[in-house]
Amino acid sequence: MKNDTNTPPKLPLRFFRWYCHPDYREDLEGDLLERFEHRLKAKGLGTAKWSLYKEVMQLFRPGIIRSLGADQTLNHYGMLKNYFKMAWRNLLRYKMYSAIKVSSLSIGVAACLLITLYVKHELSYDQHFPDHDRIFRVLFEYNYQGESGFDVASQAPLARTLKEHFPEVEQAGRLNPYAFFGVGGNEIRRTGSPRGMHQKHTAYLDQELLEVFQPRMVEGDLHTALVEPRTMVISKSKADLYFPGENALGKTLVLDNKDKAPYVIGGVMEDFPANSHLDYDFLLTLAEKEFWTDEQTEWVNTNYLTYLKLKPNSNVQAFEDKLSTILQQYCAPVLAQELELEVAAIKDNFKFHLQPIRDVHLKSTHTGEAGGGDIKVVGLFAAIAIFILCLACINFVNLSTAKSANRAKEVGLRKTMGSFRIHLIIQFLSESILLSVVASLIGVLLAWWFLPYFNLLAAKALLFPWDSPWFILSIPLFILGVGFVSGMYPALYLSAFQPIQALKGTSGRGAKNVTLRNGLVVFQFGVSIVLIISTIVIHQQTGFILNSKVGFEKDQVILIQGTHTLGDQVQPFKNELLGLPGVQNASVGDYLPITGNEVKRNGVGFWKEAKKDEGMVIGQLWQIDEDYVETMGMKILKGQDFADRENNNLEKAIINETLAQKLGLDHPIGQRMEKGGGDGGNTLEIVGMVEDFNFQSFKEGIKGVCMIIGNSPYMVSVKANTADMPQLIRSIETTWNKFSPKQSLRYEFLDDRFEMMYGDVQRMKRVFFTFAVFAIIVACLGLFALSAFIAEQRNKEMSIRKVLGASVSNIFRLLTFNFIKLILFSMLVAVPVGGYLMQKWLEDYVYKIDLAWWFFGVAGVMVMAIALITISTQALKVSFANPVDSLKNE
Repeated sequence: MKNDTNTPPKLPLRFFRWYCHPDYREDLEGDLLERFEHRLKAKGLGTAKWSLYKEVMQLFRPGIIRSLGADQTLNHYGMLKNYFKMAWRNLLRYKMYSAIKVSSLSIGVAACLLITLYVKHELSYDQHFPDHDRIFRVLFEYNYQGESGFDVASQAPLARTLKEHFPEVEQAGRLNPYAFFGVGGNEIRRTGSPRGMHQKHTAYLDQELLEVFQPRMVEGDLHTALVEPRTMVISKSKADLYFPGENALGKTLVLDNKDKAPYVIGGVMEDFPANSHLDYDFLLTLAEKEFWTDEQTEWVNTNYLTYLKLKPNSNVQAFEDKLSTILQQYCAPVLAQELELEVAAIKDNFKFHLQPIRDVHLKSTHTGEAGGGDIKVVGLFAAIAIFILCLACINFVNLSTAKSANRAKEVGLRKTMGSFRIHLIIQFLSESILLSVVASLIGVLLAWWFLPYFNLLAAKALLFPWDSPWFILSIPLFILGVGFVSGMYPALYLSAFQPIQALKGTSGRGAKNVTLRNGLVVFQFGVSIVLIISTIVIHQQTGFILNSKVGFEKDQVILIQGTHTLGDQVQPFKNELLGLPGVQNASVGDYLPITGNEVKRNGVGFWKEAKKDEGMVIGQLWQIDEDYVETMGMKILKGQDFADRENNNLEKAIINETLAQKLGLDHPIGQRMEKGGGDGGNTLEIVGMVEDFNFQSFKEGIKGVCMIIGNSPYMVSVKANTADMPQLIRSIETTWNKFSPKQSLRYEFLDDRFEMMYGDVQRMKRVFFTFAVFAIIVACLGLFALSAFIAEQRNKEMSIRKVLGASVSNIFRLLTFNFIKLILFSMLVAVPVGGYLMQKWLEDYVYKIDLAWWFFGVAGVMVMAIALITISTQALKVSFANPVDSLKNE
């Protein structure tokens, strides 16, 4: 197998054998292969392949290219040379029109290339894993009491059970990244070091799952790295950070100041690439790990991501169907007892599914996971790239056909001298290909120049693929494709002129044959209007999200992170914070109304006391302290806050409106309910009800929440009331250093974290705005050139009208009215299209804006104003020109 992978790639060699002259083929091919072997040994397979592609393209030149016949070369070198020389002269002759064609195509190429880099990056996620086509993640589908969806979490014994019962499963393992279990964000320091550093990317992992992913190990053995308890595998970048210039294998790290229970480094792996949904730097073993009694054997709780690797040639669909046996044998009895359903009914309401690992990044929006991509957005961006490139090609077609009168006599003369139509077509295609070459080179440089800005827009770290074989090979094909597509219709149109009519000057129909040209102008501005409408709608939806009343106060709330490392000093730390000037309130708790690392979630079933048969409601169970509700600015609608009660708050609960409604509690205060799980007593008395608040994305409805007094010390939230926030931060830092001198203060603002939840929407808005600007620039360049051409063609007509008494306003109206009609028609086409697309986009949101008429009006007025400014320059030039200058030669 090793020899097969080190052989030269077949594609460049086949291309070389096809074009190379037989007299030189054997010697040149031998030289190519000899240099390939030398580079393979010296610099590796990648460099050797890339150099072979490069040399094959360099040899594609006159003298090397084979002959087709006695006097004919493969590429008609002499004739093509003449064609390109004529093409270059024509480009220089019509400088303005050539500049507009090149500018339009350059912008189109740059936009298309940038989005292509983005799309290629998104589609490449998780395909670096060996045997990635056989790796799957298990999803759990549920449909119960009107609640349906998919969950990525599964039961602890599932992975082991799958491997034991199904021969199709080669390997299976679990991943646990949840803050509820103490990972997702930890203070980590080297044993013996006085100060630690916070690391976000931590997770628990099975040894067998490490073997499924097969990261390249820098130190240690892939097959034993996580076998022993309290071992971990770390990334190379973190090994260099904690152990610079040292071998990290066997050394220890302390997590969250637990000096008596350090982790031994069992291996160092290469960092996961940027195009992987796994971004962990610290993988902690699950060997002999049990978070509570019988946690590893029970089928009630779903706390793990389960991955499996199937054996080669396994039938995926057939295996997925067989998963129902696991559901029936192990999950159904537990679920039936918990939900008080018949065991037979479980099969109809719950299912296991397999998700290919390559789909995790782009096709997981239905699972509610944050931070992933969206295949619909990728498709939308790809469509934008194609449309902008089409707009640029349309400029070429419009201007080429409009200027046909200037080329008619040339065509007639060439045909009279014996040229065939195919020769004329090749000549005109040569012009378009030459223009495509110039525009593409400029476009590539523009894309390279704008790439840092695009990375900011898309929140990516894309690199320009100068040394990538796919890029080097695709650029020539792209140039030929753009030249062919944009030049084919003008070539066919111009080459169809009849010689006699062309020489008489009666076939130059560029100004009269306007149907196609007008249709293309409508398409250009229609696309621009759709992009502007989309930008406006996305901007309004983003503003609606960030400025809506969300049921809690997110301004001036400081989130101090990592406070669990203080141990039993968390409460004294909070008490000292309350004494600082500018601190209004403070609360210990990491169940927060935002998403992200270190924020906990805990799904639990609730039902009325002794009435489980009436149905269970799935909701959130949050552990808070007495000051949480006031610190978050939540509104008590009924009953009391914990802080207002003098009695014992244990086994008491505050619920939100949604949970009360789903439980059917019209008067919830004083009512008792039961909950599943083992967090304290299972019977709770409701003492308060808060107004509903958004703690998930606006794409999801508000879920039921029950808050109880408990210990969850990973964060302390501080409600500030000061105009001097920097001074308050310094005071908090001083207090922190007194309690935890070994680690730095980490804090964020709640409103910033809330905005981060919708970073994808804001990025989408910026991208749409940017490419809407590109589209308008391209469309207006074409409109400017067309208006200049029309003004030039009608110059004498307008001069005669002025002599006969036409006013400047009449001349201006005559020259602009047709363009205004086209833009109005493009609005009629674009408004329903843009409205439909944005309505479909808004369907993903539970809480959203309504489409207002002014969204479309603003888009239309903007495009109309920009278009009028564009064409007015030429119209006013003709309107104010002296008619004598135009008519003196008649």
